[in-house]
Amino acid sequence: MNNSFVNTARLLGAGLRALLVLTALTGILYPLAVTGVAQAFFHTEANGSETKADGKAVGSSLIGQQGYSLGYFQPRPADGLGKNSVNTQYTLILSGATNRSADNPELVTWVKEAKARVVKDNSTADYKVKPSQVPADAVTSSGSGLDPDISPAYARLQVHRVAERNGLSVARVEKLVEDHTEGRTLGFIGEPRVNVLELNIAVKELVAKT
Repeated sequence: MNNSFVNTARLLGAGLRALLVLTALTGILYPLAVTGVAQAFFHTEANGSETKADGKAVGSSLIGQQGYSLGYFQPRPADGLGKNSVNTQYTLILSGATNRSADNPELVTWVKEAKARVVKDNSTADYKVKPSQVPADAVTSSGSGLDPDISPAYARLQVHRVAERNGLSVARVEKLVEDHTEGRTLGFIGEPRVNVLELNIAVKELVAKT
């Protein structure tokens, strides 16, 4: 047997052994170790930050949802201001906003229409919303179009509507908003916020108890 064949066989054998070892380490052991650590120490995050109601997963605290009736708190816009050819219903195929400039005529029209809709939807028999009260996040989408949070100002703007449509007192709904308002991360990152999904679950539970 010539040396060339022997050397080739030896190299192929070494390569095969390296392939098997690296496959076991990086393809099996490492993923299992990472998954184990994630499940042990970051169980909620590792499972998609699921939000549950009545023992069932109803969404993620990290991903906004559309389609709430006016009896519930509304999220930031996603169809119109954050609309594109695919992501109009949070299908998760892609995310993104319109990237239109602040003086873009189409964006200006969308903002005006959204503001008028917010004023109309949230004005009740004993509470009239003024256009000047409408916060920016009520009429603009986030950069991803998937923002699960709204500002405390937008949440408070919706209190009277949610209370009226569910037969609740304004004070009780205001308390829900207060209880679900989160401060800045680490005290200085970002802005105070309210998770819409978690707040609406609280509204549903309160209505069920009433």
